Parts: sequence; C-alpha cells; structure tokens
Amino acid sequence: MNDIESNEPLSPAEPAPAQFTTLQSDENLGPELNLDVILDVPVTLSLEVGRARLPIRNLLQLNQGSVVELERGAGESLDVFVNGTLIAHGEVVVINDRFGVRLTDVVSPSERIRRLR
Repeated sequence: MNDIESNEPLSPAEPAPAQFTTLQSDENLGPELNLDVILDVPVTLSLEVGRARLPIRNLLQLNQGSVVELERGAGESLDVFVNGTLIAHGEVVVINDRFGVRLTDVVSPSERIRRLR
C-alpha cells in the first residue's frame, strides 16, 4: 500500500534550493537575435488618402459618379499603415502604369510603440 492510499499523513519533503540561470542584459541580445524566422511573415500594407464623416441619409444617396469630399486637402501626404499601425507618410507616384507610394516621413520605432499604448 502506498502513502496516498493510506490514511497516514505524508512527511514533508526537504525543499530543494531554487536554481536560476544567469540573466543577460538587452544589449547582449543584439548579435544573437535572428530575424530570419519572421522575414517571410506576410503583413498588410495599406494607404489612407483621407476620411469623411457623413450621415447615413447621405451615404444611402451615393451612386455611381457621386463625389465624397475628404477631410484631407489635395497635396497632403498619405498615411501608410502596416497591419493597422501608422508607420509612415508618403505621396502617390506612378510607376509603369501602376500606383506606388514614395515615403516622405517614417515614424520612429519608439513613436510607433508609444502609439500602441
């Protein structure tokens, strides 16, 4: 019969001393950090030309040829988002009959982190 099945109280075991690994500071992680594991992860890049707020009444009246005035003025830069996070501002360019964006201002990593909070 083992101790669990008997009604006798278990004797307390001697606690083992805790063992911890040596911690490294963040500055030592630089060369060891391998970004190759995330380089092929797809992200969604989107551009926002502008926004507009309008009542549902006006929304329902929209049809082909309607014009919606945006809050952003002509010539102002576009917002560039990656997975919904603002990362840059840019301007529209045309490359071989396709639209593109030329980045004019990139949001710093510290500013991106601050905006997430």
